[in-house]
Amino acid sequence: MASKLAALVCDTRVLLLIGVVIFVIVQMRLYSAHSEYADRIASAVEAENHCTSQMRLFIDQISQQMGRIVSLEEEKRLLEEKNEQLSSLLQQLERKGVSSTEKSYEEHFAAVVIMACNRPDYLERTIKSVLQYHDAVASKFLLFISQDGNNGDVRSKALSFPQFQYLQHLDFEPVRTERPGELIAYYKIASHYKWALSQLFDEWKFKRVIILEDDMEIAPDFFEYFEATGKLLETDRSLIAVSSWNDNGQRQFVQDPEALHRSDFFPGLGWMLTRDLWQELSPKWPRAYWDDWLRLNETRKGRQFIRPEICRTYNFGEHGSSMGQFFRQYLEQIKLNDVPVKWRTMDLSYLSEKNYNTLLYDMVSKAVPLSGADVAAKAYNIDGDVRIEYADQGAFERLARQFGIFEEWKDGVPRTAYKGVVMFRWQTMRCIFLVNGTSLSQLLGG
Repeated sequence: MASKLAALVCDTRVLLLIGVVIFVIVQMRLYSAHSEYADRIASAVEAENHCTSQMRLFIDQISQQMGRIVSLEEEKRLLEEKNEQLSSLLQQLERKGVSSTEKSYEEHFAAVVIMACNRPDYLERTIKSVLQYHDAVASKFLLFISQDGNNGDVRSKALSFPQFQYLQHLDFEPVRTERPGELIAYYKIASHYKWALSQLFDEWKFKRVIILEDDMEIAPDFFEYFEATGKLLETDRSLIAVSSWNDNGQRQFVQDPEALHRSDFFPGLGWMLTRDLWQELSPKWPRAYWDDWLRLNETRKGRQFIRPEICRTYNFGEHGSSMGQFFRQYLEQIKLNDVPVKWRTMDLSYLSEKNYNTLLYDMVSKAVPLSGADVAAKAYNIDGDVRIEYADQGAFERLARQFGIFEEWKDGVPRTAYKGVVMFRWQTMRCIFLVNGTSLSQLLGG
Protein backbone atom coordinates (compact mmCIF):
# COMPACT_ATOMS: atom_id res chain seq x y z
CA MET A 1 0.00 0.00 0.00
CA ALA A 2 2.79 2.32 0.92
CA SER A 3 4.61 1.43 -2.25
CA LYS A 4 1.54 2.20 -4.35
CA LEU A 5 1.15 5.55 -2.63
CA ALA A 6 4.78 6.43 -3.27
CA ALA A 7 4.44 5.48 -6.93
CA LEU A 8 1.33 7.63 -7.25
CA VAL A 9 3.13 10.62 -5.72
CA CYS A 10 6.02 10.05 -8.07
CA ASP A 11 3.73 9.92 -11.09
CA THR A 12 2.01 13.10 -9.94
CA ARG A 13 5.31 14.91 -9.68
CA VAL A 14 6.29 13.70 -13.10
CA LEU A 15 2.99 14.96 -14.53
CA LEU A 16 3.42 18.29 -12.74
CA LEU A 17 6.94 18.60 -14.10
CA ILE A 18 5.73 17.79 -17.58
CA GLY A 19 2.92 20.35 -17.16
CA VAL A 20 5.37 22.98 -15.99
CA VAL A 21 7.62 22.28 -18.96
CA ILE A 22 4.68 22.44 -21.35
CA PHE A 23 3.48 25.71 -19.69
CA VAL A 24 6.92 27.24 -19.98
CA ILE A 25 7.16 26.25 -23.64
CA VAL A 26 3.69 27.66 -24.36
CA GLN A 27 4.54 30.90 -22.56
CA MET A 28 7.77 31.22 -24.49
CA ARG A 29 5.96 30.69 -27.77
CA LEU A 30 3.28 33.15 -26.75
CA TYR A 31 5.93 35.71 -25.78
CA SER A 32 7.74 35.11 -29.05
CA ALA A 33 4.51 35.50 -31.01
CA HIS A 34 3.59 38.62 -29.01
CA SER A 35 7.00 40.14 -29.66
CA GLU A 36 6.70 39.32 -33.35
CA TYR A 37 3.23 40.87 -33.52
CA ALA A 38 4.45 43.92 -31.56
CA ASP A 39 7.30 44.34 -34.02
CA ARG A 40 4.87 44.03 -36.91
CA ILE A 41 2.48 46.55 -35.31
CA ALA A 42 5.37 48.95 -34.68
CA SER A 43 6.48 48.54 -38.28
CA ALA A 44 2.92 49.12 -39.44
CA VAL A 45 2.57 52.23 -37.28
CA GLU A 46 5.91 53.50 -38.54
CA ALA A 47 4.84 52.81 -42.11
CA GLU A 48 1.52 54.58 -41.46
CA ASN A 49 3.29 57.56 -39.95
CA HIS A 50 5.62 57.69 -42.93
CA CYS A 51 2.67 57.51 -45.30
CA THR A 52 0.88 60.26 -43.34
CA SER A 53 3.99 62.42 -43.44
CA GLN A 54 4.39 61.84 -47.16
CA MET A 55 0.71 62.58 -47.68
CA ARG A 56 0.97 65.85 -45.77
CA LEU A 57 4.07 66.79 -47.71
CA PHE A 58 2.24 65.96 -50.93
CA ILE A 59 -0.78 68.03 -49.83
CA ASP A 60 1.52 70.96 -48.95
CA GLN A 61 3.15 70.72 -52.36
CA ILE A 62 -0.26 70.66 -54.03
CA SER A 63 -1.37 73.69 -51.96
CA GLN A 64 1.77 75.57 -52.92
CA GLN A 65 1.22 74.76 -56.57
CA MET A 66 -2.43 75.80 -56.34
CA GLY A 67 -1.35 79.06 -54.68
CA ARG A 68 1.10 79.68 -57.50
CA ILE A 69 -1.59 78.90 -60.05
CA VAL A 70 -4.02 81.33 -58.39
CA SER A 71 -1.29 83.97 -58.16
CA LEU A 72 -0.35 83.49 -61.81
CA GLU A 73 -4.01 83.68 -62.83
CA GLU A 74 -4.38 86.95 -60.86
CA GLU A 75 -1.23 88.34 -62.47
CA LYS A 76 -2.57 87.29 -65.86
CA ARG A 77 -5.89 89.02 -65.15
CA LEU A 78 -4.16 92.22 -64.04
CA LEU A 79 -1.88 92.19 -67.07
CA GLU A 80 -4.87 91.71 -69.35
CA GLU A 81 -6.64 94.63 -67.66
CA LYS A 82 -3.56 96.83 -67.94
CA ASN A 83 -3.15 95.85 -71.58
CA GLU A 84 -6.79 96.69 -72.29
CA GLN A 85 -6.49 100.01 -70.48
CA LEU A 86 -3.25 100.94 -72.20
CA SER A 87 -4.76 100.02 -75.55
CA SER A 88 -7.75 102.25 -74.86
CA LEU A 89 -5.48 105.09 -73.77
CA LEU A 90 -3.29 104.68 -76.84
CA GLN A 91 -6.34 104.78 -79.10
CA GLN A 92 -7.51 107.93 -77.31
CA LEU A 93 -4.16 109.64 -77.72
CA GLU A 94 -3.87 108.60 -81.35
CA ARG A 95 -7.37 109.87 -82.04
CA LYS A 96 -6.61 113.27 -80.56
CA GLY A 97 -3.08 113.48 -81.89
CA VAL A 98 -1.69 114.32 -78.44
CA SER A 99 1.83 113.59 -77.29
CA SER A 100 2.40 114.93 -73.79
CA THR A 101 6.14 114.30 -74.06
CA GLU A 102 6.44 116.65 -77.01
CA LYS A 103 3.89 119.36 -76.30
CA SER A 104 3.66 121.81 -73.43
CA TYR A 105 0.37 123.33 -72.32
CA GLU A 106 1.76 126.32 -70.45
CA GLU A 107 -0.05 128.66 -72.83
CA HIS A 108 -3.43 127.55 -71.42
CA PHE A 109 -4.70 129.46 -68.43
CA ALA A 110 -5.53 126.26 -66.53
CA ALA A 111 -6.35 122.58 -66.78
CA VAL A 112 -9.78 121.55 -65.49
CA VAL A 113 -9.80 117.97 -64.24
CA ILE A 114 -12.80 115.92 -63.15
CA MET A 115 -11.78 113.32 -60.57
CA ALA A 116 -13.74 110.10 -61.18
CA CYS A 117 -13.84 106.55 -59.88
CA ASN A 118 -16.92 104.35 -60.14
CA ARG A 119 -19.99 106.54 -60.78
CA PRO A 120 -20.57 106.76 -64.55
CA ASP A 121 -24.02 108.37 -64.20
CA TYR A 122 -22.67 111.12 -61.93
CA LEU A 123 -19.69 111.61 -64.24
CA GLU A 124 -21.92 112.13 -67.27
CA ARG A 125 -23.96 114.78 -65.45
CA THR A 126 -20.78 116.64 -64.46
CA ILE A 127 -19.32 116.42 -67.98
CA LYS A 128 -22.46 117.84 -69.56
CA SER A 129 -22.53 120.70 -67.07
CA VAL A 130 -18.91 121.61 -67.85
CA LEU A 131 -19.40 121.39 -71.61
CA GLN A 132 -22.44 123.65 -71.42
CA TYR A 133 -20.18 126.65 -70.68
CA HIS A 134 -16.82 125.55 -72.10
CA ASP A 135 -17.02 126.44 -75.80
CA ALA A 136 -16.41 130.14 -75.26
CA VAL A 137 -13.21 129.50 -73.27
CA ALA A 138 -11.97 126.29 -74.88
CA SER A 139 -8.64 127.87 -75.86
CA LYS A 140 -7.92 128.85 -72.24
CA PHE A 141 -9.12 125.82 -70.28
CA LEU A 142 -8.10 122.31 -71.34
CA LEU A 143 -10.41 119.58 -70.02
CA PHE A 144 -9.35 116.30 -68.39
CA ILE A 145 -10.98 113.31 -66.73
CA SER A 146 -8.80 111.38 -64.30
CA GLN A 147 -10.17 107.96 -63.40
CA ASP A 148 -9.03 106.05 -60.33
CA GLY A 149 -9.20 102.31 -60.96
CA ASN A 150 -10.55 100.25 -63.81
CA ASN A 151 -14.33 100.59 -63.78
CA GLY A 152 -15.23 99.82 -67.39
CA ASP A 153 -18.40 101.91 -67.46
CA VAL A 154 -16.56 104.99 -66.21
CA ARG A 155 -13.75 104.49 -68.74
CA SER A 156 -16.23 104.09 -71.60
CA LYS A 157 -18.14 107.17 -70.49
CA ALA A 158 -14.96 109.26 -70.26
CA LEU A 159 -13.71 108.15 -73.67
CA SER A 160 -17.07 108.92 -75.27
CA PHE A 161 -16.48 112.68 -74.85
CA PRO A 162 -13.66 113.74 -77.19
CA GLN A 163 -13.50 117.22 -75.62
CA PHE A 164 -11.75 115.65 -72.61
CA GLN A 165 -8.27 114.20 -72.30
CA TYR A 166 -8.36 110.90 -70.43
CA LEU A 167 -6.02 109.96 -67.57
CA GLN A 168 -6.14 106.72 -65.60
CA HIS A 169 -4.62 106.03 -62.19
CA LEU A 170 -3.84 102.34 -61.66
CA ASP A 171 -2.62 101.26 -58.24
CA PHE A 172 -2.94 97.57 -57.38
CA GLU A 173 -1.01 97.73 -54.10
CA PRO A 174 -3.14 96.82 -51.06
CA VAL A 175 -4.07 99.78 -48.87
CA ARG A 176 -2.77 99.72 -45.29
CA THR A 177 -4.68 102.12 -43.07
CA GLU A 178 -2.99 103.86 -40.16
CA ARG A 179 -5.80 103.13 -37.69
CA PRO A 180 -8.24 100.19 -37.40
CA GLY A 181 -11.66 100.73 -38.90
CA GLU A 182 -10.68 103.50 -41.32
CA LEU A 183 -12.24 103.52 -44.77
CA ILE A 184 -9.63 102.70 -47.40
CA ALA A 185 -11.52 104.97 -49.83
CA TYR A 186 -9.97 108.05 -48.22
CA TYR A 187 -6.48 106.60 -48.82
CA LYS A 188 -7.28 105.81 -52.43
CA ILE A 189 -8.67 109.32 -52.99
CA ALA A 190 -5.55 110.98 -51.57
CA SER A 191 -3.32 108.77 -53.72
CA HIS A 192 -5.37 109.56 -56.82
CA TYR A 193 -5.22 113.31 -56.18
CA LYS A 194 -1.47 113.26 -55.77
CA TRP A 195 -1.00 111.24 -58.95
CA ALA A 196 -3.37 113.38 -61.06
CA LEU A 197 -1.90 116.68 -59.88
CA SER A 198 1.61 115.37 -60.52
CA GLN A 199 0.59 114.45 -64.05
CA LEU A 200 -0.89 117.85 -64.83
CA PHE A 201 1.77 119.99 -63.16
CA ASP A 202 4.92 117.92 -63.67
CA GLU A 203 4.25 116.12 -66.95
CA TRP A 204 1.86 118.46 -68.77
CA LYS A 205 3.45 121.61 -67.27
CA PHE A 206 0.25 123.53 -66.51
CA LYS A 207 0.61 126.67 -64.39
CA ARG A 208 -2.79 126.23 -62.74
CA VAL A 209 -5.18 123.34 -62.22
CA ILE A 210 -8.89 123.52 -61.33
CA ILE A 211 -10.17 120.40 -59.59
CA LEU A 212 -13.75 119.20 -59.88
CA GLU A 213 -15.25 115.96 -58.62
CA ASP A 214 -17.59 113.70 -60.55
CA ASP A 215 -20.68 114.91 -58.67
CA MET A 216 -20.69 118.62 -59.47
CA GLU A 217 -22.48 121.08 -61.69
CA ILE A 218 -20.95 124.47 -62.50
CA ALA A 219 -22.35 128.00 -62.75
CA PRO A 220 -22.49 129.97 -66.03
CA ASP A 221 -19.61 132.21 -64.91
CA PHE A 222 -17.48 129.38 -63.50
CA PHE A 223 -14.59 129.75 -65.95
CA GLU A 224 -14.54 133.55 -65.92
CA TYR A 225 -14.62 133.51 -62.10
CA PHE A 226 -11.47 131.39 -61.94
CA GLU A 227 -9.73 133.39 -64.63
CA ALA A 228 -10.28 136.61 -62.67
CA THR A 229 -9.40 135.25 -59.24
CA GLY A 230 -6.50 133.20 -60.57
CA LYS A 231 -4.61 136.39 -61.26
CA LEU A 232 -4.78 137.19 -57.53
CA LEU A 233 -2.81 134.02 -56.79
CA GLU A 234 0.04 135.29 -58.91
CA THR A 235 0.39 138.55 -57.00
CA ASP A 236 -0.90 137.94 -53.45
CA ARG A 237 1.38 135.57 -51.54
CA SER A 238 -0.99 135.60 -48.58
CA LEU A 239 -3.35 133.42 -50.65
CA ILE A 240 -3.01 129.67 -51.00
CA ALA A 241 -5.86 128.77 -53.39
CA VAL A 242 -9.23 129.85 -54.84
CA SER A 243 -12.45 127.93 -54.30
CA SER A 244 -15.83 128.14 -56.00
CA TRP A 245 -17.60 126.92 -52.84
CA ASN A 246 -19.18 128.47 -49.75
CA ASP A 247 -20.03 125.99 -46.96
CA ASN A 248 -22.75 128.36 -45.75
CA GLY A 249 -24.00 129.02 -49.27
CA GLN A 250 -27.55 127.79 -48.66
CA ARG A 251 -30.26 129.90 -50.28
CA GLN A 252 -31.35 131.57 -47.05
CA PHE A 253 -27.81 132.79 -46.26
CA VAL A 254 -26.69 134.36 -49.57
CA GLN A 255 -27.77 137.33 -51.67
CA ASP A 256 -24.90 139.01 -53.57
CA PRO A 257 -23.55 137.15 -56.65
CA GLU A 258 -20.60 139.56 -56.94
CA ALA A 259 -19.34 139.26 -53.35
CA LEU A 260 -16.08 137.40 -52.70
CA HIS A 261 -14.35 136.80 -49.38
CA ARG A 262 -11.13 135.62 -47.79
CA SER A 263 -11.28 132.54 -45.57
CA ASP A 264 -8.92 130.70 -43.23
CA PHE A 265 -10.89 127.50 -43.84
CA PHE A 266 -10.25 125.50 -47.02
CA PRO A 267 -13.63 125.14 -48.79
CA GLY A 268 -12.69 122.64 -51.53
CA LEU A 269 -15.44 121.38 -53.85
CA GLY A 270 -14.22 123.05 -57.02
CA TRP A 271 -10.91 124.81 -56.38
CA MET A 272 -7.78 126.03 -58.13
CA LEU A 273 -4.11 125.84 -57.12
CA THR A 274 -0.87 126.86 -58.82
CA ARG A 275 2.23 124.92 -59.79
CA ASP A 276 4.25 126.79 -57.15
CA LEU A 277 1.87 125.63 -54.44
CA TRP A 278 1.97 122.07 -55.76
CA GLN A 279 5.75 122.03 -55.60
CA GLU A 280 5.43 123.03 -51.94
CA LEU A 281 2.70 120.54 -51.05
CA SER A 282 3.51 117.45 -53.11
CA PRO A 283 6.49 116.20 -51.04
CA LYS A 284 4.30 116.35 -47.90
CA TRP A 285 1.03 115.14 -49.44
CA PRO A 286 -0.83 112.96 -46.87
CA ARG A 287 -1.81 109.31 -47.33
CA ALA A 288 -5.46 110.11 -46.49
CA TYR A 289 -7.83 112.99 -45.64
CA TRP A 290 -6.03 115.43 -47.94
CA ASP A 291 -8.72 118.13 -47.57
CA ASP A 292 -8.54 118.19 -43.78
CA TRP A 293 -4.75 118.28 -44.09
CA LEU A 294 -5.06 121.48 -46.15
CA ARG A 295 -7.09 122.97 -43.29
CA LEU A 296 -4.31 122.54 -40.74
CA ASN A 297 -2.51 125.68 -39.64
CA GLU A 298 0.86 124.00 -40.23
CA THR A 299 -0.11 123.45 -43.86
CA ARG A 300 -1.69 126.88 -44.49
CA LYS A 301 1.08 128.79 -42.72
CA GLY A 302 -1.18 131.78 -42.14
CA ARG A 303 -2.40 131.97 -45.74
CA GLN A 304 -6.04 132.20 -46.83
CA PHE A 305 -8.41 131.07 -49.56
CA ILE A 306 -10.74 133.10 -51.78
CA ARG A 307 -14.38 131.95 -51.77
CA PRO A 308 -17.59 133.40 -53.25
CA GLU A 309 -20.71 134.29 -51.32
CA ILE A 310 -22.83 132.37 -53.85
CA CYS A 311 -21.35 129.07 -54.97
CA ARG A 312 -20.07 128.52 -58.50
CA THR A 313 -20.39 124.75 -58.08
CA TYR A 314 -23.23 122.58 -56.83
CA ASN A 315 -22.54 119.19 -55.24
CA PHE A 316 -25.26 116.64 -56.02
CA GLY A 317 -23.31 113.63 -54.70
CA GLU A 318 -25.64 112.14 -52.14
CA HIS A 319 -23.99 108.74 -52.63
CA GLY A 320 -20.21 108.41 -52.41
CA SER A 321 -17.21 107.80 -50.14
CA SER A 322 -18.60 110.13 -47.46
CA MET A 323 -21.93 108.26 -47.57
CA GLY A 324 -23.99 111.41 -47.92
CA GLN A 325 -22.54 113.11 -44.87
CA PHE A 326 -24.16 116.58 -44.46
CA PHE A 327 -26.04 116.22 -47.78
CA ARG A 328 -29.63 116.56 -46.57
CA GLN A 329 -28.83 119.09 -43.86
CA TYR A 330 -26.49 121.41 -45.78
CA LEU A 331 -25.47 120.51 -49.34
CA GLU A 332 -28.87 119.94 -50.89
CA GLN A 333 -29.93 123.52 -50.08
CA ILE A 334 -26.85 125.18 -51.61
CA LYS A 335 -27.64 127.90 -54.16
CA LEU A 336 -25.77 127.63 -57.47
CA ASN A 337 -25.18 131.04 -58.98
CA ASP A 338 -27.36 131.73 -62.02
CA VAL A 339 -26.25 135.33 -62.63
CA PRO A 340 -23.47 135.61 -65.28
CA VAL A 341 -21.21 138.12 -63.55
CA LYS A 342 -18.74 139.91 -65.86
CA TRP A 343 -15.66 139.20 -63.79
CA ARG A 344 -13.28 140.68 -66.37
CA THR A 345 -14.64 144.13 -65.56
CA MET A 346 -14.63 143.70 -61.78
CA ASP A 347 -12.10 145.43 -59.54
CA LEU A 348 -10.97 142.76 -57.07
CA SER A 349 -8.35 144.83 -55.31
CA TYR A 350 -10.55 144.85 -52.19
CA LEU A 351 -9.54 141.19 -51.70
CA SER A 352 -5.92 142.03 -50.92
CA GLU A 353 -5.19 141.21 -47.29
CA LYS A 354 -4.80 144.83 -46.17
CA ASN A 355 -7.85 146.12 -48.03
CA TYR A 356 -10.06 143.22 -46.99
CA ASN A 357 -9.07 143.53 -43.33
CA THR A 358 -10.00 147.21 -43.37
CA LEU A 359 -13.29 146.54 -45.16
CA LEU A 360 -14.33 143.69 -42.86
CA TYR A 361 -13.30 145.57 -39.71
CA ASP A 362 -15.46 148.49 -40.74
CA MET A 363 -18.47 146.24 -41.34
CA VAL A 364 -18.10 144.21 -38.14
CA SER A 365 -17.39 147.15 -35.85
CA LYS A 366 -20.50 149.00 -37.09
CA ALA A 367 -22.80 145.97 -36.65
CA VAL A 368 -25.25 145.95 -33.74
CA PRO A 369 -23.90 143.77 -30.90
CA LEU A 370 -26.24 141.08 -29.60
CA SER A 371 -25.99 138.62 -26.72
CA GLY A 372 -28.12 136.41 -24.50
CA ALA A 373 -30.53 133.62 -25.33
CA ASP A 374 -32.37 133.18 -28.62
CA VAL A 375 -30.19 135.62 -30.55
CA ALA A 376 -31.55 134.33 -33.88
CA ALA A 377 -35.01 135.69 -33.06
CA LYS A 378 -33.49 138.96 -31.86
CA ALA A 379 -31.41 139.31 -35.03
CA TYR A 380 -34.49 138.85 -37.20
CA ASN A 381 -36.11 141.87 -35.60
CA ILE A 382 -33.13 144.20 -36.04
CA ASP A 383 -32.85 146.41 -39.10
CA GLY A 384 -29.17 146.19 -40.06
CA ASP A 385 -26.08 144.06 -39.56
CA VAL A 386 -25.60 142.17 -36.31
CA ARG A 387 -22.48 141.11 -34.38
CA ILE A 388 -22.59 138.17 -31.93
CA GLU A 389 -19.53 137.09 -29.96
CA TYR A 390 -18.69 133.47 -29.09
CA ALA A 391 -16.21 132.51 -26.37
CA ASP A 392 -15.15 129.04 -27.49
CA GLN A 393 -16.03 126.13 -29.79
CA GLY A 394 -19.02 125.04 -27.70
CA ALA A 395 -20.48 128.53 -27.74
CA PHE A 396 -19.96 128.79 -31.49
CA GLU A 397 -21.70 125.46 -32.09
CA ARG A 398 -24.72 126.57 -30.07
CA LEU A 399 -24.98 129.78 -32.11
CA ALA A 400 -24.52 127.87 -35.37
CA ARG A 401 -27.37 125.53 -34.46
CA GLN A 402 -29.70 128.48 -33.78
CA PHE A 403 -29.11 129.92 -37.25
CA GLY A 404 -28.70 126.60 -39.11
CA ILE A 405 -25.16 127.14 -40.44
CA PHE A 406 -22.30 124.64 -40.33
CA GLU A 407 -21.21 123.87 -36.76
CA GLU A 408 -17.95 122.11 -37.69
CA TRP A 409 -14.46 123.55 -37.44
CA LYS A 410 -10.94 122.20 -37.94
CA ASP A 411 -7.79 123.07 -36.06
CA GLY A 412 -9.49 125.97 -34.26
CA VAL A 413 -11.09 127.45 -37.42
CA PRO A 414 -14.88 127.34 -38.04
CA ARG A 415 -16.03 126.71 -41.59
CA THR A 416 -15.88 129.91 -43.73
CA ALA A 417 -14.19 131.86 -40.89
CA TYR A 418 -11.66 134.64 -41.44
CA LYS A 419 -9.83 135.93 -38.36
CA GLY A 420 -12.54 134.18 -36.34
CA VAL A 421 -15.36 135.98 -38.19
CA VAL A 422 -18.10 133.80 -39.69
CA MET A 423 -20.25 135.95 -42.00
CA PHE A 424 -23.60 135.12 -43.64
CA ARG A 425 -26.77 136.90 -44.75
CA TRP A 426 -29.94 136.66 -42.68
CA GLN A 427 -33.15 136.57 -44.70
CA THR A 428 -32.18 139.78 -46.57
CA MET A 429 -29.01 141.68 -47.46
CA ARG A 430 -28.34 142.11 -43.73
CA CYS A 431 -25.22 140.37 -42.42
CA ILE A 432 -24.75 138.29 -39.31
CA PHE A 433 -21.18 138.26 -37.95
CA LEU A 434 -20.23 135.58 -35.43
CA VAL A 435 -16.93 136.75 -33.94
CA ASN A 436 -14.52 135.63 -31.26
CA GLY A 437 -12.96 137.88 -28.65
CA THR A 438 -9.91 138.71 -30.77
CA SER A 439 -11.47 139.08 -34.23
CA LEU A 440 -11.51 142.89 -34.32
CA SER A 441 -7.96 143.20 -33.03
CA GLN A 442 -6.79 140.63 -35.61
CA LEU A 443 -8.41 142.63 -38.40
CA LEU A 444 -6.57 145.69 -37.17
CA GLY A 445 -3.34 143.71 -37.30
CA GLY A 446 -3.00 143.38 -33.52
